[in-house]
Amino acid sequence: MTELTPLDHAHAAMQTAPDDENARLGFFNRLADSELLLLLTEEARGDNASPRIFETSDGTYVLAFDREERLTQFTGAPAPYLALSGRSLAGLLAGQGVGLGLNLGVAPSEYLVPGEALDWLVDTLAEAPDEVEVGIAELRPPGSLPEALLTALDAKLATAGGLAEAAYLTGFTSRDGGLGHLLGFVGAPEAAKAALAAAVNEALIFSGLEAGTVDVGFFEASDVMTARLQAVGLRFELPKPAESLRTPKQPAAPGSDPDRPPRLR
Repeated sequence: MTELTPLDHAHAAMQTAPDDENARLGFFNRLADSELLLLLTEEARGDNASPRIFETSDGTYVLAFDREERLTQFTGAPAPYLALSGRSLAGLLAGQGVGLGLNLGVAPSEYLVPGEALDWLVDTLAEAPDEVEVGIAELRPPGSLPEALLTALDAKLATAGGLAEAAYLTGFTSRDGGLGHLLGFVGAPEAAKAALAAAVNEALIFSGLEAGTVDVGFFEASDVMTARLQAVGLRFELPKPAESLRTPKQPAAPGSDPDRPPRLR
């Protein structure tokens, strides 16, 4: 039996509690972050890829799988596919009225995701966090936060290798007496800050919490604030970036970067 995948677990949680909005959000969060293998009619050529289209009584769908062996089990033989993230696939399909058939017939997580659900996912992922400036008077341990948020933050930051050296979650009191939580990133280059802020925003959204429940800050290792974060904060480890196995002059195969897929035709 194939080992259960994170998508299997997220789907099971949603199916077990169909009225639990957090479970539904958790599934779509996992779907967006997962690498999916989109079944094609032929090998991708240049910037174009042609997915296999399936017409059903419920509408038009493309098929994708979260493991190669599952795709092969469905087709009965090796078949061309395009590897891309769930968020990228949703973006390519958004607005076309085409849904996603996920792991159909080969896994516990088989699921028909309607086109309108993909449209919703794309709109949700496009929400940007607000930029605010808060004067911090005191930092303290983070205290009680929903387990769903801590799990979502841990999962998001586990995919942020190389974007920062570390992250610390604390509680704080602002200079005007307000209370809040701060996730402080240490050593993040300027180019990575927007992506990290968006990842935290997604963790909040898919945990069913209000935007602004956790503020985000960026600091250098030498900053006084960093020492304060280290003293009282809950540390999140960010993976070290893996060295690329591809030489700079070797071109990437179509679809080899899950977040920069070819165009579907």
